[in-house]
Amino acid sequence: MRLVKRILLGLLALGLLLAALAWAFQREVGTLLLQRIARQNVGRNIVPDLPDGLHLALCGTGSPFPDPSRAGPCSVVIAGDRIFIIDAGEGAGRNLGYMGIPTGKVEALFLTHFHSDHIDGLSPIMLQHWGLASSSAPLPVYGPTGVDKVVDGLRSAYVLDYGYRVSHHTEKIMPSGGSGGKGMPFDLPPKAQGDTLVVMDDNGLKVTAFRVNHAPVEPAVGYRFDYKGRSIVISGDTTKVPSVVAIAKDVDILLHEALQPKLVALLGDAFTDKKMDNLAHVMRDILTYHTTPEEAAQVASESGAKQLIFNHIVPPMPVRFGYPAFVGDAAQFYKGPITVGEDGMLFTLPANSGEVIKKRLM
Repeated sequence: MRLVKRILLGLLALGLLLAALAWAFQREVGTLLLQRIARQNVGRNIVPDLPDGLHLALCGTGSPFPDPSRAGPCSVVIAGDRIFIIDAGEGAGRNLGYMGIPTGKVEALFLTHFHSDHIDGLSPIMLQHWGLASSSAPLPVYGPTGVDKVVDGLRSAYVLDYGYRVSHHTEKIMPSGGSGGKGMPFDLPPKAQGDTLVVMDDNGLKVTAFRVNHAPVEPAVGYRFDYKGRSIVISGDTTKVPSVVAIAKDVDILLHEALQPKLVALLGDAFTDKKMDNLAHVMRDILTYHTTPEEAAQVASESGAKQLIFNHIVPPMPVRFGYPAFVGDAAQFYKGPITVGEDGMLFTLPANSGEVIKKRLM
């Protein structure tokens, strides 16, 4: 016992000595740590290490509600070595950096609709696309009718900023022709003629837009990505509609928005108790144009989707302990894997297989 006690006292003394040395040389130790972090993270790019196939990265799984664990709506689809972003909520650009997804190499961005929480992170992403790669052309931003107005409006808001950066860093580093984005609007066919439109079909990748119901928001769409025998459907904001069931037939991953009414009601009651009647009214309104987890599970079951992931989480879920309350009775309607999406998740679908590999990037 004496020997053990001496060993423990010796380890304690050594620990105190090391702590004292670290404190005494805090500046030097801190500089070395930061140097190491910089070398590990600057220029990080996960894409070359991914297997050929389709990949879904979640760069934002939140909503307009404050949530310390989630950025606004944002997803990344990687097809081979081609990178595409779907929606651009607040904080998404930072998450892309944390995740090792190079914004400068993004080929295009797709918007599902023009609610503020889906576009308020667009300007930082356009800036990163420009500055990180010295892009000479604006970022293409696809979306339904009106997307050009959104992109042009943001460019107008940032036009002075763009000028400062060109003046400071020179045309070589920040070519003026590469700033901002370029709206690429498309029109869905009339409802009587169908709900889908192929907006990209190139080198084995097909991107199909489909009509959803987020009334009074109009237009509103979701997207399906197909590449080398693998597929991903992103619902966008919507109620439960047949168009999602149809487009998601046998899809590998259905990424579906979800709102849990029972938990939203708790927020509504809290707002009422605080005499914040305007926000209590909003809590009632939002129930009319979103999908519950149980309804999303029905969509997954009816379409034959192989995996269901929830995003656009409402209300905020800052702790995993609350997930069962959020998911509710979804498992009664869908027997496949159900995941509550979190920022930093990556789902890999290797080409021409049935495998799904899940990992975390942050």
